[in-house]
Amino acid sequence: MSANLQSHAAAESDAGVIKSRKKTNALSRWTKLLLKSKTGTVGFIIVLLVCLVAAFANFLAPHDPAAINPAKMLKPPSWLEGGEKAYLLGTDNLGRDILSRIIYGSRVSLLVGVASVILAGIIGIIVGLASGYYGGWLDSILMRIVDSFLSIPNILFALVFLAVFGPSVPTLIIVLGVTNWVAYARIVRGETLSIKEREFVRAARSIGVRNVKIISRHVLPNVISSFIVISTLSIATTIILEASLSFLGLGVQPPTVSWGGILSDGRDYLATSWWLATFPGVAITITVLGIIFLGDWLRDVLDPRSQSRS
Repeated sequence: MSANLQSHAAAESDAGVIKSRKKTNALSRWTKLLLKSKTGTVGFIIVLLVCLVAAFANFLAPHDPAAINPAKMLKPPSWLEGGEKAYLLGTDNLGRDILSRIIYGSRVSLLVGVASVILAGIIGIIVGLASGYYGGWLDSILMRIVDSFLSIPNILFALVFLAVFGPSVPTLIIVLGVTNWVAYARIVRGETLSIKEREFVRAARSIGVRNVKIISRHVLPNVISSFIVISTLSIATTIILEASLSFLGLGVQPPTVSWGGILSDGRDYLATSWWLATFPGVAITITVLGIIFLGDWLRDVLDPRSQSRS
C-alpha cells in the first residue's frame, strides 16, 4: 500500500516538474521572439511603462492632480524662464500640475481602452462564433445586424448615446464596446467558417460531440489568436476615441482626470501656454504608438500567414 502511495506521489511530482518546464520553455520562447523584433520590444517597453505609471500613480505623481493653486497659474515647464522645479511640465490655467494630471490620466485612458475592448470582444466573439458555426437563418439575421451597425459612424453613435445617457466612465466604456464589437464579429465569423470544415471538427461531429463543446474546445482556441491581434490594435483606436470624446466634453467628466480632458482645458491657451496641450498629446501619441508596435509584433507571431510571407 505504501509503495503505491509513493509511486503515485512520484508521478504527481514528475507531472508538476513537466508542467513547470513547459511554462519555462514557453516563456523563454516568447522572450526570444520579442527580443528579435525591435518594434515589438519598443512597444512592449512603452506599454509596460504606461501600465506601471497607471498602477503606481499615487506614488509617482508629485502633486494632487485636482489641487487648485491660483498663485501658480500657467507656470511654464521647469527648464523655461519662469518655471519651477516643483512643476516639471508646468501648470494649467488653475495652477494644477500638468505632470501629475498626465500620470493620473493614464489610468482612465487604459481603463476605458481595455474595458471597452473586452466588452466588444465578448459580444463579437459570441456573435461571430454563432453566426459562422450555425449559419442559415441565424447567420443572415446576425450579419444584417452587423451591417446596420457598420452603416452608422462610430463617433456619431457615441455622441448620441452619451448625449442621451450622460457622460461618465461606465457609460463611455459601454458605448465604445457597443460600437466596436462588429469588427470582432466579422473576423471571428470568417475564421469559424473555415475552421468548422476541418477534419478534427468533422470527426468530433461524427462521434456525437455537442455543438457547444465543439465550439468551446475546437473552434474558439483556433480563433483566439486573431482576436488577440485585433483587440491589441483596437485598444489604441479606443484610447484616441476616448480622448476625442473627452476633448468635446462628452467623455470623462471633471474632477476625473483624462488625457482628452487635459487637451480640452489647454486648447484656449495654445498661443500663450503651449505646454497645456502639448504634453498630454505627446503622452497619447507615445502610448498609441507603443500599443500599435506591440500589436504588429503579435500579428507577425500569431498569424502563420504573416510568417510565411516573411
